[in-house]
Amino acid sequence: MYCILVYDIGEKRVNKMLKLCRRYLHWIQNSVFEGELTEVQLKKLKSEAKGIMEESDSLIIFKSKDARWLDKEVVGEEKNKIDNFL
Repeated sequence: MYCILVYDIGEKRVNKMLKLCRRYLHWIQNSVFEGELTEVQLKKLKSEAKGIMEESDSLIIFKSKDARWLDKEVVGEEKNKIDNFL
């Protein structure tokens, strides 16, 4: 499934959350990630994120069956372009 993940985490925990999210998804902008995940990967990501988060933190995940069902429009400079080249 295609996911967009957004987090709002306390300053002291931002680096840990950033590293975790980068293991699973592509960074596209401050605290925003996107990419394909399996159900198992998503469950694991959420579990690990809960271990980092405190009561005042939040994590929002938008899910779609496929990226082609979303229209992505960037207004201004795109922070991190995702290439399909390996």
